[in-house]
Parts: sequence; C-alpha cells; structure tokens
Amino acid sequence: MEDVLDESVSEEDLRKFERRYHDSLAQGTVTHVIQFEYAWCLIRSKYPTDVKRGIFLLEDLSKGENESGKRDCIYYLAIGNAKIKEYSKALGYTKVLLQVEPGNRQVQTLKHTIEKRMEREGLKGMAIIGGAALALGSLIGLGVALARK
Repeated sequence: MEDVLDESVSEEDLRKFERRYHDSLAQGTVTHVIQFEYAWCLIRSKYPTDVKRGIFLLEDLSKGENESGKRDCIYYLAIGNAKIKEYSKALGYTKVLLQVEPGNRQVQTLKHTIEKRMEREGLKGMAIIGGAALALGSLIGLGVALARK
C-alpha cells in the first residue's frame, strides 16, 4: 500500500488527461468522469502543486457525486493529503470511509500506511530538533570556552 503514496503518473498520461480536461472545460462539457480522471492523475503527480490541484478538483466532485463516486473521491483525497503531508486530514478521510465500511481492507491498509508515515516523519522531526539542540549546545559551550580564554 505504501506504493500508492509513492507511485507517480507518467508525464505522458498527465498531459493526456490534462488536455482532455481543458478541452472539455473550454467546450463546457466537463463530465464527472473527465474531472475525476484528471484529478486522479494530479493526485499521483510528483509535484505538490499538482497534488493540491487534484485535491481541489476531488473536493469539488465529492460534493455532488453519488455514494459510489463519493467513496472514490474521499479515498483519493486521503491519498492526496497524505502525499502533501497533511496527515491529519488524510486520516480524517480514512475515518469517514471506515465509519461507512468498517471492514474495507484497502482503507484500513491506507490508514495504517499514513500512520506509519506520520510516525516516521515525527521521528525525523525529532532527530532534526535534537540535532539542532546539540549544535546550539555545542556553540554555547564553544562560546563559553573562548570567553574564558
């Protein structure tokens, strides 16, 4: 499942669905399917700006979709938010899905993956803070030692 958070769309596919979406937009014929497919590609992009645009499109779709379509939108909203490190939002989306489908293994696995990412990022954050504190302590110690000379 971690693959879902790490996979990225090919530039070719992204351009193809982007062109299709913008052509439909210009003609005023954007369907839910076209918007969803473009948002799905954006969510899988390696660029955070694209992911955020995909989130925006999926949020728009989730307001008017039928229950089946809404489930897919919410699932990919969880993935998109996790990819941009908005872990609490991502977990909120998984929680919503699990309230409706408590036995959904796909969502359970995604939730677990997001929690692992949070933990890993938290540990990295703590290591950075610890390293900064150590560096600051070393500088203060060096400053005191030089002041005594």
